Parts: sequence; C-alpha cells; structure tokens
Amino acid sequence: MKIDPKSRSDLSAQIAKAIRDAIISGDLIVDERLPSEAELADQFDVSRPTVREALKRLAAQNLIRTQRGATGGAFVRRLSYDEAYAHHITTSTLLLSMNAVDFQTACEARFALERACAPLSAERRTPDHLATMRAEIHRQGQPGLSDESFCDSDVAFHRALVDGASNPVLSYQLAGAVEAMQPLMNMITFTQRNRDVIVALHTRIADAIEARDAASADAALSELTACTLQLGRDAMAARAARASP
Repeated sequence: MKIDPKSRSDLSAQIAKAIRDAIISGDLIVDERLPSEAELADQFDVSRPTVREALKRLAAQNLIRTQRGATGGAFVRRLSYDEAYAHHITTSTLLLSMNAVDFQTACEARFALERACAPLSAERRTPDHLATMRAEIHRQGQPGLSDESFCDSDVAFHRALVDGASNPVLSYQLAGAVEAMQPLMNMITFTQRNRDVIVALHTRIADAIEARDAASADAALSELTACTLQLGRDAMAARAARASP
C-alpha cells in the first residue's frame, strides 16, 4: 500500500483509499487485523493523527470495525447486504436531495431497473411477496389515506416486487431506486397524481406477477413509467406557471 506524499490530495484520504483498494483486491481479507496506528504511520511516513483520520473514513464506509482490549485494533469488516443496502439508500438520497440527479433521469433509471427485475419476480415470487403487494394495493385504495401514507405504501409495493426476484444483488442495486428515488418522484408528482390510475396499474402488475406473466408485468410497468414521467412534466409546468410573473 502506497501514497504520494507530494500529491495535493489529503493524506488521510490517500491512506483510506490505499487500504480500501487492498480490501477490495483481497490483499486484506475479512476479519484480518490491520497494522496498528503506529505501524501504519511508519509505513506511510505520516503522523498517527493522520492515520487515525484515515481509519475514521474507512469506518464511516463500513469497511473496518474497531475492537478494544489486548486483542483489539482495526479489522476488515464482514459487510452484509443489509448494511450495504442501508448505506446505498443513504447515498442515493443525498445525491437526489442535492439535485445531483434530475427527475427524468431518476425516473428512467428506476423503472428500467425494475422492469429488468420483473421477469425474475414473476418466476420466483412467494406467497408472502404477493400478500404484501395485495395488502399495499388495498391500503392505497382506502379513503382518507394521507399523501405521506400513500407514498409509503407505494414504496412498500415496489419493494415487494423487487424482493420477489429473490436476488440480493438486484435488491441492493434497486434499493436506491425504490427507497430513495420513489419518494422523490412521489414528492414531485403528488399534486398531479390520480390514485385510481396508480392503484389500477399496481393491480395489473400484481395480477401479472401472480400469474407468472412477465410480459404483462412489463407492459404495466411501461405504462406506469409513462404516467410518472407525464406527472413530472405536469408538476414542473405547474410550478413554472406559479413562478412566472
């Protein structure tokens, strides 16, 4: 592991990257103890506070864990899908909230990923996945349901569709799309939303998944994509009209 002391980049960031690269390449394996702060300081020819800052960066990325005591130190962390899932949602939410991704881009990506997932969900879904989708459809049709609760139900419905594929990699990749992008879409489009239309499309999707009909699920998702994009355009136009003198 090496750094460039002449680089303008922060030394602690360089050290964190060097250790992260070693973990990703397999040079440092899961549960392996990292060298001590003093050893890392000697290896990189930096101060211990600089090493300590690098380790804090790695801990914040869930790449290492620290342990106290005589057998303590910093160890390569065994990252679970649940932990990665939560981290991915947080990162996606921050990107979207900072306007790093516009509505149309987010919408296209979110539905393209979900449509790719639908055939597997149609093949592998369990009764529990179907029950969740049906329960959320029923919830969405309840009179007096608040906009916030409708949006939460919308996310839960699509989460069940994704999890029905029984593929943890797909669930991870779609975590940001569903858990972060979907609330953004709901926030932008809720004033233009026709709940009856959305509930009808969700019902068609659930019917298709239950019937193991991937083509019909894709067709309904395609219509939902077009509907959501149009809602976004309508919402933006209404906002622009309100802003104009």
